[in-house]
Amino acid sequence: MRVTVYGLWHLGSVTAACLAEGGHEVVGLDPDPATVTGLKADRPPVDEPGLAALVAEQRAAGRLRFTTDAADAVPEAEVVWVCFDTPVDANDNADVQWVRDRLDDIAPHLRAGVRVLISSQVPVGFGAKLAADWAHRGVHVACSPENLRLGQALDCFRKPDRVVIGCEDADRTAFTTLLKPFGGDRVWMSVASAEMTKHAVNAFLATSVAFINELARICEVVGADAKEVERGLKSEQRIGPKAYLSPGAAFAGGTLARDIGFLLELAQQHDRPAHLFNGVRASNECQKNWLRDQLSGVPAGATVAVLGLTYKPGTDTLRRSGSVELCQWLLSRGVKVQAHDPAVKKPAEELAGVELASTAEDALRGADIGVLATPWPAYRALTAAQVRAAMKKPKVIDPTHFLAAGLANDPGVSYVAAGRAA
Repeated sequence: MRVTVYGLWHLGSVTAACLAEGGHEVVGLDPDPATVTGLKADRPPVDEPGLAALVAEQRAAGRLRFTTDAADAVPEAEVVWVCFDTPVDANDNADVQWVRDRLDDIAPHLRAGVRVLISSQVPVGFGAKLAADWAHRGVHVACSPENLRLGQALDCFRKPDRVVIGCEDADRTAFTTLLKPFGGDRVWMSVASAEMTKHAVNAFLATSVAFINELARICEVVGADAKEVERGLKSEQRIGPKAYLSPGAAFAGGTLARDIGFLLELAQQHDRPAHLFNGVRASNECQKNWLRDQLSGVPAGATVAVLGLTYKPGTDTLRRSGSVELCQWLLSRGVKVQAHDPAVKKPAEELAGVELASTAEDALRGADIGVLATPWPAYRALTAAQVRAAMKKPKVIDPTHFLAAGLANDPGVSYVAAGRAA
């Protein structure tokens, strides 16, 4: 099929490359010249394992090209797959109008009968409003909630557990053909239900994170160990081993919070109670202070080593990273910050004042406290002997228990983790 992927950040560049790999004729469209220039040189805008090589392979095969020109990319498309990452502000409020403006930019180039498949994060009702506004164009609006997982994005697209698609019955055949090269079940539903499914999945995950962290805060003061409680929960058949229940950091990055925000707005607009979602947001804000509470006694002039800066392992994005916010908070208190991240090789604007180290051991050298902020697997290679030798007074704060196997029981290292009595 002839497919235009509109919006080429992380989701869009992965979608375009994988569709091309699946045999479709794909044009990647984005209004940002720098993004398109990078992709034309096989440089995706976000570091994702295997993506640059796949883009290069598909461009060489002639199945994938990139442009900023909607008049070139849109008129011949059978499907326009909208993949913009909906922007959020500092309070996780989504700028949905920005996505709508981008859609209106290409509207004059859409031909009757084209299917516009939206994977951008938009509130339920967005697709219905768009379909009504564009009814005179004869465009078919559909929704497939994105399932992007940073660091595993290619595998998730090629071999998804399932793909949710909201569309009219008459469009199922076309979307079945579009997705035929890829695995997983297809879950068909209405556009509104597909939009709500995205909210529901992220709200459920956010609730799970808030639930276990709230439980962990109580564990810390009653002698229980939240990791042991986690094992108890996940061995319960009605919950299961894959439940999103592990004590640690608050959810960050804007993704889960954006859908909590959508649901709160919808509840307010329609005068429906939302006690649970309000509670999830409040509990998560409380958990954001857990690390700061542990570090509140660190005096100005002391040195804190921060291991991991990105929003999560497997990506180089610093956007809405809780680690970056922690660094900025420490610097504002006069604390020296030495940091390391395997994916951050050069200074960035949001890291002004942070001393970047070339290795984790270098970051810990001479530090008063070490903080494991992003659980990159490479950090598990750190030994207790290395920590003891590098730090002034070996103390490591590890919210997610990620380094527990190597450090928790070493008598020479003071080890602090969420949900565990100090």
